[in-house]
Amino acid sequence: MQHILPYDPVPPCPAPFNMAAHVLAAAKHAPDKTAIAILGDDPQTLTFAQLSRCVFGVARGLQNSGLMSGDQLLMRMGNRIEFPIVYLGAIAAGIIPVPTSAQLTQTEVDVIATQIGAAAVLRSDDLPIPPDVPCYDIQTIQSWYDLPPLPPQMGDPDRPAYIVFTSGTSAAPRAVLHAHRAIWARQMMLGDWTGIHANDRVLHAGGFNWTYTLGTGLMDPWSVGATALIAPDGLDPAHLPQTLRDNKISVFAAVPGIYRQILKHHMKMNDASTIRFLSAGEKLSEGLRDKWQKATGASILEAYGMSECSTFLSDRPAQPHASGLRPQSGRRIAITQNGTIAVHRSDPGLMLGYLNQPQATAARFQGDWFDTGDQAELADDGSLRLMGRSDDMMNAGGYRVSPLDVENTLARVDGIDEIAVTDVQIKEDVRVIAAFYTSPAPLPQAQLEQHARTHLARYKQPRLYIQLETLPKGANNKILRGQLRSAYEAQNGQT
Repeated sequence: MQHILPYDPVPPCPAPFNMAAHVLAAAKHAPDKTAIAILGDDPQTLTFAQLSRCVFGVARGLQNSGLMSGDQLLMRMGNRIEFPIVYLGAIAAGIIPVPTSAQLTQTEVDVIATQIGAAAVLRSDDLPIPPDVPCYDIQTIQSWYDLPPLPPQMGDPDRPAYIVFTSGTSAAPRAVLHAHRAIWARQMMLGDWTGIHANDRVLHAGGFNWTYTLGTGLMDPWSVGATALIAPDGLDPAHLPQTLRDNKISVFAAVPGIYRQILKHHMKMNDASTIRFLSAGEKLSEGLRDKWQKATGASILEAYGMSECSTFLSDRPAQPHASGLRPQSGRRIAITQNGTIAVHRSDPGLMLGYLNQPQATAARFQGDWFDTGDQAELADDGSLRLMGRSDDMMNAGGYRVSPLDVENTLARVDGIDEIAVTDVQIKEDVRVIAAFYTSPAPLPQAQLEQHARTHLARYKQPRLYIQLETLPKGANNKILRGQLRSAYEAQNGQT
């Protein structure tokens, strides 16, 4: 390791342990308090007592149906109140839930089901499901709510708890296997990023299948006795400020793209000072951060993480982006010789590995350190400046350039809504930097070039500026630079 950052050890996860039991422990202290509310035309709410009863009733129902500890339950549903109930109910019973995006096609679902060896599938809304796998519908799940509650299965905190999927740096999705101890690691975020406490009302704008939503939007609030609120599917970002006001939200979490969309409709929000705004999932540009500050007078607290290790670098609530992201207390972080962020194997939030892929798992470790694949620069004060994924790093004219560095600069140009930068091949052995952006109308090339000349070194300046109606994004709203590169090169005969 080139540099290991200072850290303060935290108490280890207790044993025996169960993630669902930990999350719902606060239910005993405020049984009649609202635990979850799904907003919309047909709102749904549950108190902590109701949530706990439903979770452990579903745990009994899953066990009665023949599922055994260690079996994997594929979850195929959108943002319904049954989603977290089944997710925690499975974990309570020792069954491994596998949340998936409601947007997956039949082909994608079949591949995932085969990969994990799904023992059963939970389905709603006629979403595609794999053939020949036992299926539970919503009515069946609801019929289990009042069964005698199954006591949570306690055991080794290192045993498998749940699986999430990530593309990572590979073309095929990988099944990331997490342990029960993963929830223990999230306590480090409470003081060093989210600041969530029992009196908070937390609204997350993401889908339940995503670890960002499951963690920050549900598990973290419930662990401390706070109320979790979920925006309905398809809510127009233009309506989010009113939703925040109507529901007395004190913590709002979203990806940067949601903040951009809000600003398209609201250039001034005078009643945001009581809300803590959180961002993760992709890098928050300095331009967007500045625009949000001007519009609301409030800061966005950013965090960096990944499916393999949740979020472990973040802004501090007391010092929002004072000098960059810092490791959360208890996180043992290092910067490798090639500038990559690494996490120590002892981190309780680190995955157990990629399911049934021992070689892929081993490839991510250098001794006791997990290689995140993300680049960062270490400042003199110990903070980190993110530079993007190692596979996103550009090579133009022999220089390695971070796309985030260029995007942060160009995002400040008036008229640009979203921007993504990557290198493209224009002829054999010649690659240049291209900036793809969305805007109400094409911007003058000279204006963009002048801004780049003023604020970027010559080797960082794009040679190409291309306006698009939209930028390609994944299921969790992350911009897909690789698709931009491939589409441009295919269109220009470079493939």
